[in-house]
Amino acid sequence: MREIKDIPLNELIPQRPPFVMIDRLLSSDAVYSVTELEVRNDNIFVEDERLTASGLIENIAQTCAARIGYINLNNGGTVKIGVIGSISNLNVTRTPKVGERLTTTIQLLEEVFNVTMVLASIKIGEEEIVSANMKIALTDIDSKD
Repeated sequence: MREIKDIPLNELIPQRPPFVMIDRLLSSDAVYSVTELEVRNDNIFVEDERLTASGLIENIAQTCAARIGYINLNNGGTVKIGVIGSISNLNVTRTPKVGERLTTTIQLLEEVFNVTMVLASIKIGEEEIVSANMKIALTDIDSKD
């Protein structure tokens, strides 16, 4: 099994700049996966010095992508394209400012066939700024196709 720190981000997720909304996968196990992102001015989802709610949603989706990419790579598979199936119970208490560092945690709730359901939380330090449930559907499309 490859160590997370040894895997370049572009091997874990299908997204490419400027659409990358995570900086690194910090940890991943059977239930929890954690990523980090520093909000920068050049982020395509930054408006008026703040990351938009759309950027926060994409950050959660890419955390899910990094999780499944890590699993697939360690099982000898490839990174597949996923799509957001649904978002529910979205609560954004504030949008982060440029320079703030986000820690995004997803908790696996259920996996049925190619659909993954997670509970997501985005924090800045100890302050939770976003919580949501997300459903991701994994396609059969290889990200390198």
